[in-house]
Amino acid sequence: MKSNTFDTIVIGAGMSGGWAAKEFSEQGFKTLLLERGPNVEHLKDYPTTNTQPWEFKHRGRLTAKEKKENPIASRCYAFKEDAKHFFVKDDEHPYVQKKPFDWLRGYQVGGKSIMWARQVQRWSKYDFEGPKRDGFAVDWPIRYKDLKAWYTYVEKFVGVSGNKDGLDTLPDGDFLKPWESNVVENYFSKEMKKHYKDRHVIYGRCAHLTESKPQFIEQGRGLCMSRKICQRGCPLGGYFNVNSTLIPWALKTGNMTLKPNSVVQSVLYDEAQQKATGVRVIDSKTKETTDYFAKVVFVTAATLNTNLILLNSKSNRFPNGLGNDNGLMGKYIAFHNYRATINAQCEGFPDKTIEGAKPTSHYVPRFRNIHKQETDFLRGYAAGFGASPARETDLRGFGATLKKQLLETKETGVWNVNSHMMGETIPKESNQVTLDKEKVDSWGIPLLNINVDYDENDEKMIQDFFEQFTEMFKKAGFVNIKTNDNKRMPGNDIHEMGGVRMGKDPKTSLLNSWNQLHECKNVFVTDGACMTSTSTQNPSLTFMAITARAANYAIKQMKKGLI
Repeated sequence: MKSNTFDTIVIGAGMSGGWAAKEFSEQGFKTLLLERGPNVEHLKDYPTTNTQPWEFKHRGRLTAKEKKENPIASRCYAFKEDAKHFFVKDDEHPYVQKKPFDWLRGYQVGGKSIMWARQVQRWSKYDFEGPKRDGFAVDWPIRYKDLKAWYTYVEKFVGVSGNKDGLDTLPDGDFLKPWESNVVENYFSKEMKKHYKDRHVIYGRCAHLTESKPQFIEQGRGLCMSRKICQRGCPLGGYFNVNSTLIPWALKTGNMTLKPNSVVQSVLYDEAQQKATGVRVIDSKTKETTDYFAKVVFVTAATLNTNLILLNSKSNRFPNGLGNDNGLMGKYIAFHNYRATINAQCEGFPDKTIEGAKPTSHYVPRFRNIHKQETDFLRGYAAGFGASPARETDLRGFGATLKKQLLETKETGVWNVNSHMMGETIPKESNQVTLDKEKVDSWGIPLLNINVDYDENDEKMIQDFFEQFTEMFKKAGFVNIKTNDNKRMPGNDIHEMGGVRMGKDPKTSLLNSWNQLHECKNVFVTDGACMTSTSTQNPSLTFMAITARAANYAIKQMKKGLI
């Protein structure tokens, strides 16, 4: 037992878990970081990072067999020949779909931080105040002012490229210099300022190093070269992932023990002490069970797996899951709606083109229902925006003739422009996950039943996006405007949140303002499961800020002997 005892245990070696492990180990606490998948070491375990296009057997594509065997995973934009090894295959950890849901996962040290889209925006005061104002979810127990300093703390370590835009709906952060915007992106931004007071087209803030600073040099990271193959893992450390930053940083303290291939079955609860004492782990390969012990447990296994672990952490005191006295655990799951897209063409800059690339696009912060309710749907949406020259290439022939034609790609003078919606879905009790009563996985743990779907609010939001962006594109003089509902399944956004939400009242929430379970104060949940609402921003930056804040609170409490 002595060799299996630590000061703190962190479940899940992704973004949230990586931050918790860094904070604890850096401040002298013996920390056990558990990951159900294999280890992925920076530089060593990026097998395709320098592979040339012609070196891929299938030129980067999936085979028909792979698509047939992975109908869920293959719907992910990054599940291709170059990065498929970082994704959970459909048959490796099945789940029960009460309604169609794409559960896209990365079981390895680093989690999905290896393959993420790297967009990082802060929440604003309006996002944290929204539920109280609109009444669609319980009130957040924190506000923007509680996270402001932690956003900065995280941004300085991560490295975020961005502009100071001065928007109260999307607060500025600690930014590195941005890449240059192209002529059509700048044009659209200026046109929107001419026609609207509340609609802004800004540079998309992204977790990429555009400048070298002492902290990045100490991390061993180099500048982003905009290779745009980030999902393979970057040998330069040019974008932020856990493998090149948080894990090495924690390991060098000598206070962190990393245990990959460790499937957490449950959090252990001692009824006499009235607190959690550790976790039960199953070796993913040998199936051997081991108990580990600690004063504090951080559950950061990614939203749905965090719900699964806590629901499966049963005892006489908590027969329905650890801390689940009110029966709300697993309920009020929400996500982001990416179904709506719009495309058009810009004919105004025939003499302009682009050179090189950048790892981000432009971004339109939410402008609906911010200060008051103004539509027939609740909340709103943000959107991406991109523009690129339309080019023509003659693909006929073969050999030397074809090669010559490929090198003589023609600039048409027309630009393709596009936008996609990222809509906030409303947390509803009916959107929930539960443990299956009969089916179990390879480790004897109940499968997760997922019952999550769109609703009328989402449909109205999609139509509003079509109407508003069609109007915006017309005002900009774009032509050949086409809208499309791509019918993406819930979950395909990879932004699922909720199930163990924060709140002020133990009757209507599971976690307090410091991310502690109301009914078990030495267990913290700081990944997407803790989110009370989703807002419209990409959520990873907020997960990391919340985790850093909660970990430092826990450290202070531990030093005082209070937990």
